[in-house]
Amino acid sequence: MSTIRINLLPHRQIKRAQQQKAFVALFVGVVVAAVAIVVLGHMVLAGMQDSQNRRNEFLKAENAKLDIQIKEIAELKEKTQDLLDRKKVVEALQTNRAEVVHLFDELARRLPDGIYLKSLRQSGGDIALSGYAQSSARVSTLMRNLDQSDWFEAPRLIEVKSAAQAGLRVHEFNMEVKTGAPIASSDEAAEK
Repeated sequence: MSTIRINLLPHRQIKRAQQQKAFVALFVGVVVAAVAIVVLGHMVLAGMQDSQNRRNEFLKAENAKLDIQIKEIAELKEKTQDLLDRKKVVEALQTNRAEVVHLFDELARRLPDGIYLKSLRQSGGDIALSGYAQSSARVSTLMRNLDQSDWFEAPRLIEVKSAAQAGLRVHEFNMEVKTGAPIASSDEAAEK
């Protein structure tokens, strides 16, 4: 019997060549897939970064608008405070407008006969009076009258001295008194 010899060498080479082709195809496919994944990942990340940059720019623009609005609000608050301060001054002037008239009226009512004022000076809540009296007893009467008034308080005599006025002997005096407006009644407070 004769033996049949089969040469498997070309078959092995063909199989190896096929395996090598499959390996190269698989390798190329993996490289292409990897490159595609990297490119796709880069595009996704670039898109996300662009989107975030647009959001950041939008936020910066909105923050700038808000900063402008905050400045406007601060200016409005300052203007409002100025107006409120002016309003308080006007209200104080309005309430104090009649006070001077009342003070002069009360001073004229409390001034006893024989006393003549030569000057009256107000500084805040203090009034400085200077004048002439026929006697020092009349100065004492003036002080008592002012002390009993609702509009004046704490009269303080600074000086009394003898002087000659139009050929007559008089007593020149200087005194200070504090102003104190009387407490308004409940009816007057309700009207305001």
